[in-house]
Amino acid sequence: MTDPTHASPVLRAAVPVAGAGMALFATMAVVVHLLRPDLHWWDAQMSRYLLQPHGSWLQAAYCALAATIVAIALGVRATLAPAARSIGPLLLFVAGAAALVVTAFAPMDLDGVAPTFVGWLHGLSAHAAFLCTIVAMILQSVWMRRDPVWRRSAAAALAIAVAAFVAMWMLVLVQALPSGVSQKAVIAIVAAWFCLAWARLRAQLAVRQRTEALQ
Repeated sequence: MTDPTHASPVLRAAVPVAGAGMALFATMAVVVHLLRPDLHWWDAQMSRYLLQPHGSWLQAAYCALAATIVAIALGVRATLAPAARSIGPLLLFVAGAAALVVTAFAPMDLDGVAPTFVGWLHGLSAHAAFLCTIVAMILQSVWMRRDPVWRRSAAAALAIAVAAFVAMWMLVLVQALPSGVSQKAVIAIVAAWFCLAWARLRAQLAVRQRTEALQ
């Protein structure tokens, strides 16, 4: 059973790992855009920045983001009351993180080149990463409502998750949208959910550490 007055080892690890992962992803994503002035951020999807030169920087960023997803998923689960826990969101978060790593290291096909298995795998894993992660966000937000602490953030978390779900399907179905900025908008909304979850985890860790110090 979760002890609300003590910080579990999972929570202690999740907060710094997720914080570092988000910072690394944001930094590398900006850097790789600066290193590729030949690609216009408005039109170019993130997958194009994974190609060389400098693609390894974004590959590292994707791995950092995958670690962030898993860390926050584990951290949230560790702090939820038993009645508010479900294995579904955790499994989907892990699947999304794994798909993200595959996306990073299975490069997309270049324009004008015959389709390849690796290119097909890249597209499949990219879609899986978005779908698994966003559905997990929605489910986890719903389960948060059963926890007395997380309940205060559940409405905001659910609103962000639903917005990400709508934006994802707009990206898929509305062909007229510029692919680059539309995809980055979805990523930004997803990142907002994880920032919210991380901020709540960090606050809970601080409270529990202060309580432990007073005991």
